[in-house]
Amino acid sequence: MRPGSGRFAGKVALVTGAGSGIGRACALRFAAEDARIVVVDLNSAAAAETAALIVKEGGTALPLTADVSVEEEVRGAVAAAIDAYGRLDVLHNNAAVLSREVYGRDLDLTEMDVEVWDRTLAVNLRGAMLFIKHVVPHLTAGSAIVLTSSVSALLGDTDHAAYGSAKAALISLTRYAATMYGSRGIRCNAVAPGLVLTDVARKVMTPERLAEKAAERVLPDACEPEDIAALVAFLASGEARCITGQTIVIDSGTTAHRPEHAIRQSQGR
Repeated sequence: MRPGSGRFAGKVALVTGAGSGIGRACALRFAAEDARIVVVDLNSAAAAETAALIVKEGGTALPLTADVSVEEEVRGAVAAAIDAYGRLDVLHNNAAVLSREVYGRDLDLTEMDVEVWDRTLAVNLRGAMLFIKHVVPHLTAGSAIVLTSSVSALLGDTDHAAYGSAKAALISLTRYAATMYGSRGIRCNAVAPGLVLTDVARKVMTPERLAEKAAERVLPDACEPEDIAALVAFLASGEARCITGQTIVIDSGTTAHRPEHAIRQSQGR
């Protein structure tokens, strides 16, 4: 692809949680398609590393540090983006709290510290709302918002109720934002990934757990961060100009079947 010929040539994309994993893959994908990138992450070193990767490939990136749950920090990040580039065209709300101190303690509801619940919703849900609040006034017709939800929003489990609840609320927020701003030509969609083999997932998941996940899906391969980035870029592009208010599941078929499939596959039948 020639420089300047990508789907996002001349546009600016702001990606939260862009210091690693899905967020980094999405920032790199937007940059590869000629967007200028605003890299937002709580970890300043991670944000700088993502920005450096983009610049190394000939792109343009602005690393910013912000806690997405704090309105003044969100307001400051958006102002810095406008000061640097003069516009915003794409908002990818991807930031989520996955630390051992929060996600790792998101277990049985009867034993959950309320601080775990509050912090999960503050980052995963409040953060998305705050960026929509402060970015939308700068968006024009043809702009797009993409939120990262999860298949955890669609299924129950024996742990991570706070995470799943926050991700479910993002699906509703997606519909509301699509409805509120559709008349202005602003679209809003969400993606709902299943297992994604980020560096962190590869590090923490045991072979046994990976085998269990493999038994749950109908396709041989789990998603890579780049698979999510491809879908996010499509939804943010003009090729998806008639899609809004939707949540697209990307999970290698994990939620496409009755639970008996996983049971039979794990038993070799």
